[in-house]
Amino acid sequence: MSHRITLGTIALLSIATACTDGRSPTSPSAGVPPEAEAATTSTVASGERIARERLARQFGLAMGNPAFRAQIKARLDRSPVHEHKLHFQRMLQAEGGAALRTVAGLSKASEANVEADAKHARSLELYFPVPEHRARWSGSSDLLVATGLEDGDVPVAFDVRGRRYLLSPTKPPATPVLALVPVETDFDHPIRQAPFICCANGPVAPPGGPGLYLTAAHFVRGFEGWLKGRPEYEIHILGQAGTSDSLASYQCAGEHASAPYSFDQNTLDWTGNVMLFSQTQLDSYKSQHPNQNFRVLALEDDDGACSIRLDNNRFKSLITTLQAQYPDLTGGKDSAIAGLGKIVKRANALQTILKAAYSFITSQDDLVGNAIEDVVASEFHPGANWIVKGPGNTTNGWLTLQVR
Repeated sequence: MSHRITLGTIALLSIATACTDGRSPTSPSAGVPPEAEAATTSTVASGERIARERLARQFGLAMGNPAFRAQIKARLDRSPVHEHKLHFQRMLQAEGGAALRTVAGLSKASEANVEADAKHARSLELYFPVPEHRARWSGSSDLLVATGLEDGDVPVAFDVRGRRYLLSPTKPPATPVLALVPVETDFDHPIRQAPFICCANGPVAPPGGPGLYLTAAHFVRGFEGWLKGRPEYEIHILGQAGTSDSLASYQCAGEHASAPYSFDQNTLDWTGNVMLFSQTQLDSYKSQHPNQNFRVLALEDDDGACSIRLDNNRFKSLITTLQAQYPDLTGGKDSAIAGLGKIVKRANALQTILKAAYSFITSQDDLVGNAIEDVVASEFHPGANWIVKGPGNTTNGWLTLQVR
């Protein structure tokens, strides 16, 4: 007779709640209900937060069962998505809702309530955001399930007994942490072969050869909390959207872009060779938008690769501040200078708003800053020629840009 245990049959087992090895990150905070902590936020945000915390607690309790832990470990190990992520809601509903029934049964919640919370919360992903935790966890009950929304939030975590902890937002605990956080990943296209990169005038096949290149980047701090996993820096080329007074992204370079626009920066410093905008794209933009220049925008992506998610108030505030400090010199253009060949130089870039606003309720990208030529910013760093200026005219990094 087969002894294979499936997700659907685990719900019939008794809950096994083995103790952790005592490396608790903080004292349990069971006396502080999520409803009380969320009282000062909006009704929508509060309801979603409460739903996420209930799901984290229910899933933590379910992870007290050894057979269920083994199933989840196998799913995580098999995941083709970077950092071995799982789409939480899809996992619950897979195989006719087997995992949903299991989580409900092991956490002593009703299936209807678990399903309602999963629908009320935005799409969530489940994974180990700390590589050392992912490498070390062997499937034991020495585990926390944590949730949070924005970078800098205090993560709320639950152990396999359902005890609630408040974690440090800046340093992960020694105990392995499974994060249950809003989706940042394109689960429909986990392995990209040759996707087009979104641009204002339709798809452009990845070119090679001459163009604007990034060869080095430095950021002064990380823009991704540890609960959100690896940083995902992106560089966007923004230009006039049609004949409007707004901006659109003409090209994105980042971890999930296809060559030659692909680069992966996981620390404060990066060196390499990545195209930001081909010469063909530069020429096409100048032809369609005479006297209009482009912006170089740095983001830390929090929700959807190569898709800008910022509300216009944040973006316009940044650009308004920089325009006041550096009038009409916050953009760039490729120029030919005798004896120097082609270089990228400062230029006026008048548009100050994005083509589409983004909701405050959903997770947003971190606005690292707008690149400004070093001679305009009056700030110089060895090897760099453009300075990344963030909100409040703060220097958030510097880049080496070349046209060749």
